[in-house]
Amino acid sequence: MMARCIQLDMECAALCYSAAQLMSLGSSKAEEICRICAELCDECGTECGKHQNQHCQECAEICHRCAEECRRMAGVAS
Repeated sequence: MMARCIQLDMECAALCYSAAQLMSLGSSKAEEICRICAELCDECGTECGKHQNQHCQECAEICHRCAEECRRMAGVAS
């Protein structure tokens, strides 16, 4: 039941870490990665939001905030 949630959590964490590394390196691909990161963070937040336990609800909120920040970094309007 939580397999998709856990998978998205791991993917989201890996991509967020990679995006942060690329931004710190001044990569020409950072904006593109941030756009993809925003999509994945929103997907993860939506999935986590389906589960009523406190951990998943907190994760959903944080993922959606992260998606907003990624969009801001990528210069994409919300």
